[in-house]
Amino acid sequence: MAEKEHSERAVRDFFWNIVELHSHLEEIHKGWGQMLGISEPQWLILMAIDELDEGRGVSGIAVANKLRIHPAFVTNQTKKLESLELLARLPSPDDGRFLQMSLTEKARAGITALSITRTAVNSTIFAELDEESLRYLNQRLISIAKNSRLAAQKLSLGIL
Repeated sequence: MAEKEHSERAVRDFFWNIVELHSHLEEIHKGWGQMLGISEPQWLILMAIDELDEGRGVSGIAVANKLRIHPAFVTNQTKKLESLELLARLPSPDDGRFLQMSLTEKARAGITALSITRTAVNSTIFAELDEESLRYLNQRLISIAKNSRLAAQKLSLGIL
């Protein structure tokens, strides 16, 4: 694919829009967490586990990779979530040295209780986008995220 030229203004606008969007989403996640009596990072950990769990539990590494955070932070926070009875941490059936995490019924009930409000918030956020537009936007964001990872790697290696 040939390199595309983009105006500096359009690129700067994009970055500032992402910064603003991130800030608003952080506030929304903080609010969801507060409704369950947990922090914003703990809320995101619960959401990552909910997203990744296919019935066998989820490793801390998988959660850390999904959220792009350090595995030690996940371990620390999941211990707290376990003490609040929102998470179950059990040895992996494949390798007892590793833990598999899953949401408890208490966590599922709390998340379910928020579902109507979460649907309303999502409807507000995406009010001007139909499903096809949202799918297209997600495809573009996936591409930008992939290219951003590549650019970050190149920059850290000094090859840009």
